[in-house]
Amino acid sequence: MGNRLLALVSALLLVSSLRVLAQEQPQPKTISDSVSFIWKDVERDFIGLADAMPEDKWNYKPTQGEFKDARTFGEQVKHVACGNEAWAKKIEGEKPPERCDLGGPNPAKTKAEIMAYLRDSFGMMDKVIAGTNEGNLLHPNGGPYWGPNRLSALTAALWHVSDHYGQLVEYLRMNGIVPPASR
Repeated sequence: MGNRLLALVSALLLVSSLRVLAQEQPQPKTISDSVSFIWKDVERDFIGLADAMPEDKWNYKPTQGEFKDARTFGEQVKHVACGNEAWAKKIEGEKPPERCDLGGPNPAKTKAEIMAYLRDSFGMMDKVIAGTNEGNLLHPNGGPYWGPNRLSALTAALWHVSDHYGQLVEYLRMNGIVPPASR
């Protein structure tokens, strides 16, 4: 009987703790807050992951299996930065950078330079997200990057960062590094 009581008390404490945690999270009140709610977590995790890879491993790419034309770790991070810049500029009606598939025109090459570009690109997206509201959510956006309106472009940008995050988690783990968000 004692083990059952202990299990019941433990379950009740767990449920209570989860309720408290759920109540402590601020509830988004605007469209931009709602998008930012998820975006900021993805931003923090991606920057932390990129920063966790030592600079001497930024040229790493897997060789086991079908990785012949895969990007190096650094190329992947730069590609994400270029993608963020491209979607931000597309949404703002500006000309996006060309050839993000190849890292784009930004001259960053070292870890420090690419990390600065990455942070700047997230800042560009943060600005676009902050300017998102009910009136412009379905505003059409032309251009070569995925998403015919602001909402779909923001969704595509979030998907893109998340997709590459998943790939780069494997790059870190193949190098014996546990991603910060998994620690």
